[in-house]
Amino acid sequence: MKIGIVGKLFLLTTALCTLILAVIYIGQTIFFKEFYKDRKTKEIQANIEVFKKDYLSAKPTKDDIMFVWYLEEMFFQDHNTWITTLDRYGNLKYTNDFFLQVQLDNDKSYESFKVPLHHLININDLSSSEFVISLEQQRLIISGIKKDATIMPIRIQDKFVTYGTNDQPLIMPSFEDKATVIDFQIPAPGDLSHFIFSNSLFMERIKVFQADLLWSNKPQPINTVQSFDYEHNNLNYKLFVHSFEDVDGQPAYIFAMTSLQPVDEAVRMMEDYSVYIVAFVLVLIVLVSFYYSKKFAKPLLRLNSATQKIALLDFSESIPVSSKDEIGELSRNINHLSATLHSYIDQLRQEIDKEKQLESTRKEFISGVSHELKTPLSVMKSCISILKDDVASDKKEHYFEAMENEVDKMDHLIVDMLELATFESGSYKMKLDIFPIDKTIESVYEQLAMDIAAKQLNVRLQLTPAEVTANPHRIEQVITNFMSNAIRYTPLNGLIIVSAIEDQGEIIVRVENYGVHIPHEQLEKVWDRFYRVDTARHRSHGGTGLGLAICKQILELHDSTYGVENTENGVAFFFSLKKA
Repeated sequence: MKIGIVGKLFLLTTALCTLILAVIYIGQTIFFKEFYKDRKTKEIQANIEVFKKDYLSAKPTKDDIMFVWYLEEMFFQDHNTWITTLDRYGNLKYTNDFFLQVQLDNDKSYESFKVPLHHLININDLSSSEFVISLEQQRLIISGIKKDATIMPIRIQDKFVTYGTNDQPLIMPSFEDKATVIDFQIPAPGDLSHFIFSNSLFMERIKVFQADLLWSNKPQPINTVQSFDYEHNNLNYKLFVHSFEDVDGQPAYIFAMTSLQPVDEAVRMMEDYSVYIVAFVLVLIVLVSFYYSKKFAKPLLRLNSATQKIALLDFSESIPVSSKDEIGELSRNINHLSATLHSYIDQLRQEIDKEKQLESTRKEFISGVSHELKTPLSVMKSCISILKDDVASDKKEHYFEAMENEVDKMDHLIVDMLELATFESGSYKMKLDIFPIDKTIESVYEQLAMDIAAKQLNVRLQLTPAEVTANPHRIEQVITNFMSNAIRYTPLNGLIIVSAIEDQGEIIVRVENYGVHIPHEQLEKVWDRFYRVDTARHRSHGGTGLGLAICKQILELHDSTYGVENTENGVAFFFSLKKA
């Protein structure tokens, strides 16, 4: 069933407006939050890479606490993200102001161990009365995990207070021993280290990560980034763990946490903004209706323009058809009519052009033959008159030989004219084959060896072994013509250079003969039929005057680049063939 233009306009406008509202709703309720979260995640991951480069380029030592803390605080200020560095066991690096240095009673090596306290004691408890460890109370019971020269404490007990949970810990301790406090450091109030230690949620997530790391007892692969979603008090957070190789060659981690609360706020803002979107869509409906009204009127204007051009026999314009209604059917009919008329007129023009070309070829053939046959006919007429009058009876053989030569020349002339007419007719199809061009040139050289020896010429062959795609017989004909001309117009003991060189997938064949130059203004005319350069190339040298014209047609049928140029020592003819 066909739908009218008015019905199509109504349905199209309604569908478009419904699509716009659906896209806005789906994007706002489903995709926008995920898009925003993904964008924020990728941005933080990129910034963590920058943080790592700054950190590694500075090559901080264990004593560069202030510099590392500065980088962490600047990162928080710039990206609203908590960040810190952890060692291979998940301990905070650069915490020389919050630890115990102890000697274990059962350790016979008398080595001291560092016990970081940030796992057990909240920074806010330092000023409370519950924190009672001091240098005067040096005897402690420590439960935890011992790695290298560091103890990760799970519980620390003195006479009065236990630090750490008595409940099921995140990871079970691997040892418990009594220890003597050797050294003791806690952050001073207002110290920059409070920046990390004061965020209890951040410290708690570091504890969880450390527990997972020690429990699995397998470090993460170097240069990998992992991200995790975390919810606390109905607030969403994103955790990032970036493993890398520290300046000391040991595995380390960059641990970061950011709040996704801005994303949730942005989503809620978009929901409030929906009122303005609806108003915008109403305006859009008016604009779209106006636009599509003009759009449906445009085919009628195109129909009018196209029919006017067809009336003037201009078939260049085609009407685009994009519908199945009345306008679309009319457009298809006009396009079909235009294409049919164009095809018939083109065929007619081609036939007329072909007839004109054949007529021109016939006229040129008759004119050329008539012109070129005048001389041999005149010579033969003179010889016949002399023989008839018996003026020089002792030279009869000479005159018969002269007439025979003129008959041979006329025969060659007619054969060349017929061959040239075949090439110029446009109906000749060149059959291509693959053959070695260097072997063809050597074969031509051998055929012309007697002519070369007669003039004592020095011929240099500079040939690159290569196969070409062409008609071997016709290319041999071109090479023979070029080399014959070079032999004919090179002085005694002169030099001829024949080369075949590969250049960008083509073989360039070049025949250069030392001798007389061709005037610059006559270089392009040498390819014309019956054209001879007056000063050096005339009928007495032999030939029909059609050799180069035939070569030109052969090379053009091969789509070859050809030409002639004056060199420093003479004249060079050249042409190109496609390498097989």
